[in-house]
Amino acid sequence: MTVHSSLSETLLSKIADRSAHAGVIGLGYVGLPLAITVARNGFTVTGFDIDPQKIVAIDAGRSYIEAVPDAVLATETAEGRFRATTDFSQLAACDVIVICVPTPLTKHRDPDLSFITRTCDRIARTLRPGQLIVLESTTYPGTTDEVVRPILEKTGLKSGQDFFLGFSPEREDPGNRDFHTSSIPKVVAGDGADAAGLMQAFYGAVVQTVVPVSSPATAEAVKLTENIFRAVNIALVNELKVVYEAMGIDIWEVIDAAKTKPFGYMPFYPGPGLGGHCIPIDPFYLTWKSREFELPTRFIELAGEINSAMPRHVVGRLAEALDIHLGKALSRSRVLVIGLAYKKNVPDIRESPSLKLIELIEERGGIAAYHDPHVAEIPKTREYMALKGRTSVPLDEQSVQAFDAVLIATDHDAVDYAALARWAPLIVDTRNAFARRNIEGGLILKA
Repeated sequence: MTVHSSLSETLLSKIADRSAHAGVIGLGYVGLPLAITVARNGFTVTGFDIDPQKIVAIDAGRSYIEAVPDAVLATETAEGRFRATTDFSQLAACDVIVICVPTPLTKHRDPDLSFITRTCDRIARTLRPGQLIVLESTTYPGTTDEVVRPILEKTGLKSGQDFFLGFSPEREDPGNRDFHTSSIPKVVAGDGADAAGLMQAFYGAVVQTVVPVSSPATAEAVKLTENIFRAVNIALVNELKVVYEAMGIDIWEVIDAAKTKPFGYMPFYPGPGLGGHCIPIDPFYLTWKSREFELPTRFIELAGEINSAMPRHVVGRLAEALDIHLGKALSRSRVLVIGLAYKKNVPDIRESPSLKLIELIEERGGIAAYHDPHVAEIPKTREYMALKGRTSVPLDEQSVQAFDAVLIATDHDAVDYAALARWAPLIVDTRNAFARRNIEGGLILKA
């Protein structure tokens, strides 16, 4: 038996009897649910994060991620299966290390892999033979082989011989109550046969279905394909919305009728812009990588242009509605934006178009405020520092009537839309929230 086969067999045995110690780096929307899922399946897990406030919250049994209830977090910490730390030297004790850090874009829409590279540098300081290192962060095909592996191999240890390397794309969907980390099929790939076997064994121990593919680059491409599919189709309906608006046709009625076809059609819905960490960002990782091969990605780039233009289109429709129906300029108007989160029923504001809508309204001289039952205060963000600290206004008659218009940006279920229809002098609805609930009112316009 070769040395690397022996190392692989030892780790396989530890995974099988749950004696393997797992480490999860990045305790956000992906990392914390994964860490808890691994712990609930019998492994000891250490979570790592550079934010000490997250560690304080976890130590207090207080979850900041909706997918992880306080009671579940408290149970796993009390039973000793999960703990969190900012001390990355403790990575040395971990047999399996999973990287779940952000992969944003630069201002020029190029991949920002700084979180990945810094994390790999930290792992390299304590890297030892027999460890399995897994990247889950969404990125372009080739990152695991071209970025992660060289950093780790600077230690003198070799992937596939001394340590094992794999990629498994995250598939978290905040707010989705039908699917959880353990029930979402997991695509996995390893750098070599031993790593592939370890990936299947580890994830097979914590999720219901494992989908192996031939290489990390293929697994990286799977994630991008999923999100590009959504981005392009959302761009299509956003473009159709603008065209049908000009024709006096309701895009929502069109989609509702089209989706009755039992084959060959899948409904996607328009909105005020794209939000979340994945769809507004991930497609551009492929457009960037494709330049290396001198190949165009016209569909992806066009979809990005259309989706990025939606906030300006919505604000333009808002300004038009104020002028035509109230005789007021946007520059002299107060607008209440309903929903700060990027999708309904979650507190996640990453890349939320609502932030852009507020910024655009105020660039045109208007006054904007927001109400969101899930986001009490706007936290620090990279792009919208000026909005930090603003708080959600109450949703009552007096408050609503202090605004000239209400803009529905996110259709949270906890919002009283019937009351809004009674109180608001003008409503611009980007989510079809009122028609879907059969609520009629004075001035309710779609955008």
